[in-house]
Amino acid sequence: MDQMKNPYLPELATVVKIIDETPNIKSLQVVFNDPEKMKNFRFEPGQVGQLSIFGVGESTFVINSPPTRMDYLQFSVMKAGEVTAAIHELHEGDVIGVRAPLGNWFPYNEMKGKKILFIGGGIGLAPLRTLILYMLDNRADYGDITIIYGSRTPPDLCYKYDLEDWASRKDVELILTVDNEYPGWDKRTGFVPTVLNEVAPSPENTIAITCGPPIMIKFVLQNLAKLNFNDDHIITTLEARMKCGIGICGRCNIGTNYICKDGPVFSLAKLKALRAEI
Repeated sequence: MDQMKNPYLPELATVVKIIDETPNIKSLQVVFNDPEKMKNFRFEPGQVGQLSIFGVGESTFVINSPPTRMDYLQFSVMKAGEVTAAIHELHEGDVIGVRAPLGNWFPYNEMKGKKILFIGGGIGLAPLRTLILYMLDNRADYGDITIIYGSRTPPDLCYKYDLEDWASRKDVELILTVDNEYPGWDKRTGFVPTVLNEVAPSPENTIAITCGPPIMIKFVLQNLAKLNFNDDHIITTLEARMKCGIGICGRCNIGTNYICKDGPVFSLAKLKALRAEI
């Protein structure tokens, strides 16, 4: 069957680099085996891909490298089940399947000229990372950029190489936190929603984008409301709920909408209209 007519057929890709982000999270940098496919591949910040481990299965992961840096595509995987465990067993040079790009994306054009507030927890920094890097590569288009990011412990912080770079920049405010006191940790302690309250960013001309564990998102949204952020100016992403990625299996529906076709990126206003439980 012609690949263009079979949306389930993945493109072969080779793992060119593996990064141990945390004790249970690895990032894979992959390139398509077909040079023309790699050369012509296009995606938007926030779109996702399905990674296939042949003989095991496939799962959905956001493309967390930005479209401004196309030497490879990066996916970050937390070890949590059969497919992710198989991904963690991969080595550089192994071949996997990739179906991408899928889903919608962050409305970055509508954010131009605005202040951007990123609020992430744990592996939830992955979808934020692609947009952060995109905005840094187009820095003049955006106002102040603030990043509030936390994890359980310092070893659980993802993308430490990025965090070091962002901390050194004068055009980014990076606020790091861990849940509790930790030996050698000299930055903030406390849960991300609490730190958000302490920082108390102004909602004026500001877009807030959040992703992390569901309980974190729940309280972040509550606290953004207390800070008077408008629902239209709060954005999150639900790619973890996606299954087939193309709206056929029907397993990611919110009413008559499908996360994989109508998302995974939603404004809070849209989610409330769908009556979605985040």
